[in-house]
Amino acid sequence: MSHVSCYIIAFNEERKIRQAVGSVIEWADEVIVCDSFSTDRTAEYAEALGARVVQIPFEGFGKLRNTALTHCTHPWIFSLDSDERCTPEARDEILSIVRSDQADGPIAYWMPRKNFLLGRWVTHSGWYPDYRQPQLFRNGQLQYTLEAVHEGFECKGPIGHLKAPIWQFPFENLSQMLKKADRYSSLGAEKLQDKKQGGLGKGLIHGLSIFVQSYVFKSGWRDGRAGLAIAVGAFIGTFYKYAKLAELQHDWSEPEQPRVGPPNP
Repeated sequence: MSHVSCYIIAFNEERKIRQAVGSVIEWADEVIVCDSFSTDRTAEYAEALGARVVQIPFEGFGKLRNTALTHCTHPWIFSLDSDERCTPEARDEILSIVRSDQADGPIAYWMPRKNFLLGRWVTHSGWYPDYRQPQLFRNGQLQYTLEAVHEGFECKGPIGHLKAPIWQFPFENLSQMLKKADRYSSLGAEKLQDKKQGGLGKGLIHGLSIFVQSYVFKSGWRDGRAGLAIAVGAFIGTFYKYAKLAELQHDWSEPEQPRVGPPNP
């Protein structure tokens, strides 16, 4: 019978880390919380529940996840973020695959995520089943690409799909949603700096396109207030990504202050 390591990336997640660790600590063979030097009690809470905490400097999500993989010692790896929770149904499906350990089966699995936002489960808006990367995979068979945000992955074999979803609680409130849009738009602008031209007009066009895709074509309107917040948040993040990209590519620094001497007599 094979075994599974679970790694959880975190930074200043003291309000969420206990639920994330608690959803895996009783059945995963090891739980590693990969913290990026949190200044709150994230590490303390994780260790109190029995997780092993390792500190990894944040140099982009791709590099962070690849470093996390080096701390996993078992044949299978389950990737969980601090705002995610494993469900009993997902646990049972994961353990069934790990314990059978079939050599001719997939080496990695997409996992559906069910998001809760503004008091309701999101079932449209492009947020369900909301796959991010394969979250269950054989150790040594998957690596992440090195983008600072929205990192991709490289897999050495076939990928399957799990049926049971995990839960995700991406934002505690709208303020946190806006802070993430600000952070990710900055990382996204840095990612595009040598690839595309920025501009506020481009940001407006791309932002409106993302809004329409989310709210209309992906039926975000059916998610009520959550769907509208998701579409507007996508617009804000996209607009500011291209605006910040233009800021990086142009000199918008303050003009030199002229000398202001005494008035002429």
